[in-house]
Amino acid sequence: MSQSPTPAPDLPPGGQQSSPQTAVPHTPGLAGYVPSQSQTNSLAVVSFVASIASFFAHIVPIVGGITVAIVAIVTGFIARGQIRRTAEQGMWMANLGIIIGFLHIALGFILLLVVLFLIFVAGVVLFASGAGGSAPSPVPSP
Repeated sequence: MSQSPTPAPDLPPGGQQSSPQTAVPHTPGLAGYVPSQSQTNSLAVVSFVASIASFFAHIVPIVGGITVAIVAIVTGFIARGQIRRTAEQGMWMANLGIIIGFLHIALGFILLLVVLFLIFVAGVVLFASGAGGSAPSPVPSP
């Protein structure tokens, strides 16, 4: 009884390497990791941060908080347009930046009206009390 030689495994021709064979399926990324669909719009972040910072920007001379609130409003509207076109994330930040910016400007306007009213009332009180007696009469007394 003669045994037949075992067939040689499929080997590449001498000196050549073959691609590795693996049973691991190709999966992009890590298992359990779901990448976000899109990035957050950077102008939406600028709008949100500027709207919050506008309340603290009153200590900066010349620039002031109203200017920073206007920056928040403008960048918020630009970000909303970009988000609609590109389907990025951050619509809530753009909307909140616009709302807080308008709220800041409205509060600044109300504060200005209150200060002007108080100046008016102080002027009326000071000048109506007649500091020094009665007003001189235009007709001379005999």
